[in-house]
Amino acid sequence: MSKTFYITTTLPYVNADPHVGFAMEIIRADVIARAKKLQGFEVFFNTGTDEHGQKIYQKALETNKNPQVFVDELVGRFRGLINLLQISLDVHFIRTTDEHHIKAAQEFWKICNQNGFIYKKSYKIKYCVGCELEKTDSELVDGKCPIHPNLEIELIDEENYFFKFSAFQKQLLDLYSKQPNFVVPNFRFNEIKSFVERGLEDFSISRLKSKMSWGISVPGDQEQVMYVWFDALVNYISTLGWPEDKNNFEKFWTNGTPTQYCGKDNIRMQSAMWQAMLLSVGLPHSHQIVIDGFLIGEGGVKMSKSTGNTVDPYEVVKKYGAEALRYFVCAETSMFEDSPVSMDLIKQTYNAKLANGIGNLVSRIMKMAEVNNIKAREIDLQDFEKPFPYLELLQYLDKYEINKALDIIWKNISIADNLIQTEQPFKTIKTNRTKAEIDIKTLLLYLIRISIMLRPFLPNTAEKIEKLIKENKSPETPLFARKD
Repeated sequence: MSKTFYITTTLPYVNADPHVGFAMEIIRADVIARAKKLQGFEVFFNTGTDEHGQKIYQKALETNKNPQVFVDELVGRFRGLINLLQISLDVHFIRTTDEHHIKAAQEFWKICNQNGFIYKKSYKIKYCVGCELEKTDSELVDGKCPIHPNLEIELIDEENYFFKFSAFQKQLLDLYSKQPNFVVPNFRFNEIKSFVERGLEDFSISRLKSKMSWGISVPGDQEQVMYVWFDALVNYISTLGWPEDKNNFEKFWTNGTPTQYCGKDNIRMQSAMWQAMLLSVGLPHSHQIVIDGFLIGEGGVKMSKSTGNTVDPYEVVKKYGAEALRYFVCAETSMFEDSPVSMDLIKQTYNAKLANGIGNLVSRIMKMAEVNNIKAREIDLQDFEKPFPYLELLQYLDKYEINKALDIIWKNISIADNLIQTEQPFKTIKTNRTKAEIDIKTLLLYLIRISIMLRPFLPNTAEKIEKLIKENKSPETPLFARKD
């Protein structure tokens, strides 16, 4: 039986163009997916778009468009990130307006209802459209959601269906106890454990169609549509073909290691609500939830479409290339804490680490090799065909510490740079060719190692370096031309 690995991003709302915060999430998930493939895993990598809910409905009304037309026009910008950011081309892209997903979400509802975990009641709540979540007074700051301070809190007073979240406190705590690495990092795990330990309240899972029509119809009640989270979370299994494709579901979910990347504002939905939903229909829980910090834009607040302080990934790639953004979100931002981001910071990283760092090293080594007709050893070239051998790097990736994995690559870059500075084979080649040839072949070996290690992170650069080494040529143009 082949080893399988399942990884998914969250599905961003298509209420505006994608920003660099989601680009970070899909890039990091792609790094993990590529690394697993290099280890011989059969990987199912999922991403897509969340296209229902009040936030999208309101945006469509503002633009005088039918909601389906509105999301159809925007979804291409999100799907376009796959090619733009060098994401694995076999990634599965799901839309929550897909016919199969709609049927799967309704089937999930039916099973949950048959098992006795759905009921109807009247209620009043304070609601943040930005979060698509109920908010208690203690969660508000000056009457506003701290994550979406520019949006007014709405008051909802209607009769809806509720999910018996409160019935799953013990089972969730048992899950957390049995799987000590269920949520990464550990301090986020402590947050969700504390949340569940305080007691769970049932939550609304529908809205009146007369007030908000843009959603999946509730089975058996045409006056209600599913609340966006209860619909969208089901994508993690509908993407596998659930409920019809039992083989694929068992292969990647039941017998695999379903892993979910998300931002810290998603921790409650991913690691508690979704797990309770799975329990309610008798399906296995997720394997691991990985929680990113926020990217902080101008004004020192979370980058988001609603606050308007975003950095456009399309603009970043236009100016600096895809791998500048891939490198920045993997090496120059915290994996789990908040981090600042701006076009200027990306430019600084590009020049220091890519142009002056990796690009300059490749040019220097390959120029010495080409000019002096010194080729890499055949035994070293065979490393390109071997299984991914760098266990220390993989150990960091298994803990989602992507920046520490890149540190290992930089250690090799520093060793190679130091060898050039101290031994100066570009000079000694004239007086001691034997010694210089040994040094240049050693540098080529380091370049082979660096190239292989870069495969999950900078796949195009890794491919270019490998080609240069095999052809024994220096790059005609710099891999990363410096930007002024």
